[in-house]
Amino acid sequence: MFQSFDIRSHPELGPARLSDLRAEMGKERVNAFLISRADVHQGEYVAPRDERLNWLTGFAGSAGFCAATNDQAGVFIDGRYRVQVKSQIDLEHYTPVPWPETQLGDWLIEHLPANATVAYDPWLHGYQQIDVLQTQLGKHGISLKETDNLVDRIWADQPEAPMGDFSIQPVELAGENHSSKRERLAEKLRNDGHMATVITLPDSIAWLLNIRGTDVAHNPIGHAFAILHASGKVSLFVHPDKCPAEVVEHLGSDVQLFAPTQFETALKEITGKVLVDQTTIPMQAILTLKHNAELVFGSDPCILPKARKNSAEIAGMREAHLRDGAAMVEFLTWLDTEAPKGTLTEIGVVKQLESFRRATNALKDISFETISATGPHGAICHYRVSDDSNLPVEQGQLLLVDSGGQYQDGTTDITRTMPIGEVGIEEKQCFTRVLQGMIAMSRARWPEGLAGRDLDAIARYPLWVAGQDYDHGTGHGVGAFLSVHEGPVRLSRVSEIPLESGMILSNEPGYYREGHFGIRIENLIVVQKAPNIPSADSRDMLDFETITYVPIDRRLILIEELSRAERGWINQYHAKTLELIAPRVSDGAQRWLKVACAAL
Repeated sequence: MFQSFDIRSHPELGPARLSDLRAEMGKERVNAFLISRADVHQGEYVAPRDERLNWLTGFAGSAGFCAATNDQAGVFIDGRYRVQVKSQIDLEHYTPVPWPETQLGDWLIEHLPANATVAYDPWLHGYQQIDVLQTQLGKHGISLKETDNLVDRIWADQPEAPMGDFSIQPVELAGENHSSKRERLAEKLRNDGHMATVITLPDSIAWLLNIRGTDVAHNPIGHAFAILHASGKVSLFVHPDKCPAEVVEHLGSDVQLFAPTQFETALKEITGKVLVDQTTIPMQAILTLKHNAELVFGSDPCILPKARKNSAEIAGMREAHLRDGAAMVEFLTWLDTEAPKGTLTEIGVVKQLESFRRATNALKDISFETISATGPHGAICHYRVSDDSNLPVEQGQLLLVDSGGQYQDGTTDITRTMPIGEVGIEEKQCFTRVLQGMIAMSRARWPEGLAGRDLDAIARYPLWVAGQDYDHGTGHGVGAFLSVHEGPVRLSRVSEIPLESGMILSNEPGYYREGHFGIRIENLIVVQKAPNIPSADSRDMLDFETITYVPIDRRLILIEELSRAERGWINQYHAKTLELIAPRVSDGAQRWLKVACAAL
């Protein structure tokens, strides 16, 4: 299987490891050390070698960091992990810190004496984070110090760096060859007077060069650094064993390969203006570039072009979602047959769902570890079932399944919440509100130029009226056979990036009752030009195309709570789901689908 159920959180080991870390802090003569979840490439997803935060603290979430002083250890987590963190760290030695409500600088100032020194690994922290922190701490007499990684010093059995091969993403799926991409971005560099730009994000490099990798589980990316020169040529810093002959031929003579150990030397040799993304470039790269280059801060030049999917990428994503939708319908048919027997477990659900995706003969990987969460586990937004947490799927509870697949033509991400037997009225009320929010976002129409923060409230309003909310964004960007979480666009109250045609996002409002149940409904949506509506005030407008087609469980919908427009949307959605998916599934699944898609 692509998913395993091993136990990855060991809070019982945290105190001893924290003690060893503090011993290293003493040797280094520092008062605190920062433990990042990032790797040297500053991406969201990391290989086992880079799971330092998990190894030290036990916290296994995909975002967060720790600040360890001589007598405190704060684990900073956002709203997605407030429940999860409490069960994964030793609360006598580590303290959960709500972030971003509590900023790292404020916390350090509160817990450190004047003239203290905070150490950090400059490869694992972005320039912007360190720059802001340095300014804030300096006002209180606290200094920052670069050092090698103190966690690596004490991690005796740290895994080796991944060495997966790169492969080629065909131009018919990428929609543009890499020489065209390089020239397009290089022309912008020349027009702006830049000699080069440094790219550290693996998914940016994968997009730019039409290559994919296997260094990070469930994300088709490989570890590398790149320098795009104003000439359009690229210096790619990657272990030669990771590039088979066909990949080298694909890259061509304008992409020169160098060993990763040569990256810092190359940075030192760059002269003139160099574009760097201060939010993602490691601090060490900045310190090295400063030798001879003039730094110009801006965005990674691949970020927005990657987010604006071209017609070939959108076509691939549509096809991937129809294929994946058929696998989901086979799974839901199976679930309705097996759930009444009382023999299912969370792990059994994961295994069966993966088997249906594998049966497509097109699955490259799952796009993240499937969240199969029954009852109280549903309230843990990013719950991961393991051998020690596996619960039976029992009658009278909700089952939340958030999953996705990686296919060469697209990446999928879908959440459905199902009743196992009859559930209470409160669960149905909450489900209906979440559904109303999802429908509202699906139907949204807005003037060009608005950002995710301007739309986020649309999905929350039905919950707000009832005094409810959820502690995560409404949606994230999704890559085309790339990372399932792709920046920079989001449907979130903190996202300021304007939405543009071709951007693909998730639409996933939810509601979570700690200790009882969780609800989330998720489709993927594509930003597109909205059709003109004749009016005296004609504006260029955008709206969404839904590309996920899987029934939404009618048994949880309180029909009388829906407006006529909401009922119309769900009926049209289900009618189209039946039309598109029925020809792709088995006879038994077709019969199930007709019932699941019946009009309200």
